[in-house]
Amino acid sequence: MTALTLSTAGAATLRADALVVGVAKGAKGPVVAPGAEPVDAAFDGKLAAVLDALGASGADGEVTKLAAPAGLKVPVVIAVGLGDAPEDDASYDEEILRKAAGSAARALHGAKKAGFALPVEDASAVTAIVEGALLGAYAFTAYQGGEKKDGKNGKQPLAEIALLGAKPRDKEHKAAAERAKIVAAEVNIARDLVNTPPNDLNPEAFAAVAQATAKELGIKVQVLDDKALLKGGYGGIMGVGRGSEAPPRLVKLAYTHPKAEKHLAFVGKGITYDSGGISLKPAGHNETMKCDMAGAAAVFSAVVAAARLGLEVNVTGWLALAENMPSGSATRPGDVLRMYSGKTVEVLNTDAEGRLVLADALTKASEENPDAIVDVATLTGAMVFALGNRTFGVMANDDAFRTSLHEIAEEVGEASWPMPLPADMRKGMDSSTADIANMGERMGGGLVAGLFLKEFVGEGITWAHLDIAGPAFHEGAPYGYTPKGGTGSAVRTLVRLAERTASGDLG
Repeated sequence: MTALTLSTAGAATLRADALVVGVAKGAKGPVVAPGAEPVDAAFDGKLAAVLDALGASGADGEVTKLAAPAGLKVPVVIAVGLGDAPEDDASYDEEILRKAAGSAARALHGAKKAGFALPVEDASAVTAIVEGALLGAYAFTAYQGGEKKDGKNGKQPLAEIALLGAKPRDKEHKAAAERAKIVAAEVNIARDLVNTPPNDLNPEAFAAVAQATAKELGIKVQVLDDKALLKGGYGGIMGVGRGSEAPPRLVKLAYTHPKAEKHLAFVGKGITYDSGGISLKPAGHNETMKCDMAGAAAVFSAVVAAARLGLEVNVTGWLALAENMPSGSATRPGDVLRMYSGKTVEVLNTDAEGRLVLADALTKASEENPDAIVDVATLTGAMVFALGNRTFGVMANDDAFRTSLHEIAEEVGEASWPMPLPADMRKGMDSSTADIANMGERMGGGLVAGLFLKEFVGEGITWAHLDIAGPAFHEGAPYGYTPKGGTGSAVRTLVRLAERTASGDLG
């Protein structure tokens, strides 16, 4: 991973391959942002004028490269847009800083070291810049040999980031940087898992990764294999996984803190490949289905991050892992599964499999009576139609908890939107054969899926469901700190939820 230091050097004296500065949109043209004063001085106070002449406006995410003038120890200056300049000397928005740092880091693939002289007004700005830079520097290169390293320009990601303007001896600044490094590292690990091809990351392989990491960090881990799942009556997970030669797994990761007073349970959908099963997906919809385990990846990384941060909260992660394949042994439309809860489910569509594995895991998680359960899943295409590719939906059985999760997601820079669970839509899942069907009304399919999951949450337990089908996997060009491929969606939201729970801020 890209190294990071809080440098005591000044912008004019730092020796590096490049120096990153901020530029904002002003009423009369580009405005040089705080932190770039020594660079502006090296341009004889004309940096904004030079940028204006080059067509730079300071727009959010805009990147302009300049040859450095005499007086600087770097050969290149990179001016990154910060959007509209704050009014009345207000601080720059954290997400703006995060995206700007990410854009700059992506532009620096191939460089060994770069200084970041963006506006650092407090510890929150340190967190945002460090997170953005480390997330922007990400590249998935595990399957690329020879000289090709990032699939685009044949160069390795930026090797070292020196953050200027922060105070290395300030406890708050140092803690902010360390926290950001841990969170960014775990987001990037989630991205790696999502990007790993399904021939190398089946349920057994994913479980092995979890076991190895848990052992390293002292997290308790339990893996139920297919024999244990069959014996235990996990009809949902087994029903989805029985069509594959790679059998399913249910992984429990338990991080505990001796001073913890609260317990959170995170449940992740881990379909390591989703063909749709017998209800086969149409052509053109299979190629990215390695990403259908992004919820489990987010849960895994969030538990690991909580452990590495030493949060005073108990966090249990449940990874419901299966591969959904068509075969002679696969579940058929019309089959009835007896779930771990004892309820029976008529399977009307085998491509609505995520809710089946999550249902078993939710029931199991409920047995421990945690203070709250949050499940994360690339669950429905309907949620993508509703909210687009960059926003995940938040549903819950408690309005206040749903609001808190939405606010937390926005706080850390993950776009989300609260969604309802209309009681009248439950009737559409009535079955004449079983207790419930895995499909309901076609319209509002994302809400139907949420209502299905609600049926398997223990009575009296606060629960929320994050449908990350849109933002979990990005197929377009990279932007900000978001790469092509796996994004690590929901990791930062879960970590912040754990932090707020530990501090007592969540109630």
